[in-house]
Amino acid sequence: MSQRSHGLFVGRTRQLARHHKPSRLGITTLIKNFEIDDRVVIMPKGNFKDIPHPRYKGRVGRVVERRGDAYVVQFNVSKSMTRKLIVPQMHLEKA
Repeated sequence: MSQRSHGLFVGRTRQLARHHKPSRLGITTLIKNFEIDDRVVIMPKGNFKDIPHPRYKGRVGRVVERRGDAYVVQFNVSKSMTRKLIVPQMHLEKA
């Protein structure tokens, strides 16, 4: 009996099937600019190579800093715990 994979997208094929292909993303989707303290929503789409984990889909956070072409987004997980993610700009939208 072989061991089952527990990878990043296991059990999520239905949710990911509705996403756009990377070649169909427009230029405005790929190039976005955000300022520090902007409120953004994490919406994974397109390129699955640098996609944030699907559990963070729909989370609203604020931009803390910029790192290259990506942004560091901070959001609350619970009342006393915050989380920071490095998210490329194509997976962010203004809240």
